[in-house]
Amino acid sequence: MYGPGGFYRRPEGPAGHFRTSVHASPLFARAVARLLCLVDEALGRPAALDFVDMAAGRGELAAGVLAALPADVAARTRVHAVEIAGRPGGLDHRIEWLPEPPRGITGLLFANEWLDNVPVEVAEVDAAGVPRRVLVRRDGTERLGEPVAEAEAEWLARWWPLPAEQGLRAEIGLPRDISWAAAVSRVERGLAVAVDYAHTADTRPPFGTLTGFREGRETAPVPDGSCDITAHVALDACAAYAPPGARLLTQRDALRALGVTGARPSLSLASARPEEYVRALARAGEAAELTAAGGLGDFGWLVRPVGVPGPAALFVDVPDHEEQ
Repeated sequence: MYGPGGFYRRPEGPAGHFRTSVHASPLFARAVARLLCLVDEALGRPAALDFVDMAAGRGELAAGVLAALPADVAARTRVHAVEIAGRPGGLDHRIEWLPEPPRGITGLLFANEWLDNVPVEVAEVDAAGVPRRVLVRRDGTERLGEPVAEAEAEWLARWWPLPAEQGLRAEIGLPRDISWAAAVSRVERGLAVAVDYAHTADTRPPFGTLTGFREGRETAPVPDGSCDITAHVALDACAAYAPPGARLLTQRDALRALGVTGARPSLSLASARPEEYVRALARAGEAAELTAAGGLGDFGWLVRPVGVPGPAALFVDVPDHEEQ
């Protein structure tokens, strides 16, 4: 997907194929900017504050957060966009483009729809009730390979046990657990957040979630670079793999805690200041999309404070999606 001419190297970028929270509304970047300001306060307003945008795409979130920050905070903020694809033209010169997150982060590491693209093995139960790896050819043809063993078998047994029923599937999320723990280890003080399509132990789908996306539509996950290949994330497993202290929330609850709601403006505003009413109504519609049940609002937020208790206090009255 990142090779010459691959899906993520195309001129239109990911936004030409699917819609994330970042693309849905600038309210999302503003909410992340507010979270960064709260982290800044918890850190005692350090001389240098980091914002790290994991899987930055074309830098939309990094640019949006930088634009939404108060001037005094922006002046102290070092913005790092982490992405394998090349730096897009016209991006704000203050945004550093990196292939991996920096070390010693003091601030906020934010991974929006990163973990779902970290590759995983797929397991399927054969006729004898044995989970085996699913092997795939370049044209998408599949066959069953060797039985799942060792660390992958241990992961399945703990996080996604498969009944001995032929055809049941699971995605072995161990590489995502390792990737998340590695990202958290780059944060010296502050907060690490992963936002993604997610499921937990009580909501695992019986046939997995592996799929492809191209031109705004779901398609077969053919590994030839022509489409995005993604699978939902077992965020509860990621939370348990890194050091303790993480919380799992829905995006709906997290964004509401950050001031994003879909509340409609008062009708009295329509007659008093109609233009302002129209703008407020548009913002309410965007907020409703970001927090909608059955849609973006159901995304999982994995929130992990490092060295400071303050940022987690923002969500103190928000119920955990899954107790940790």
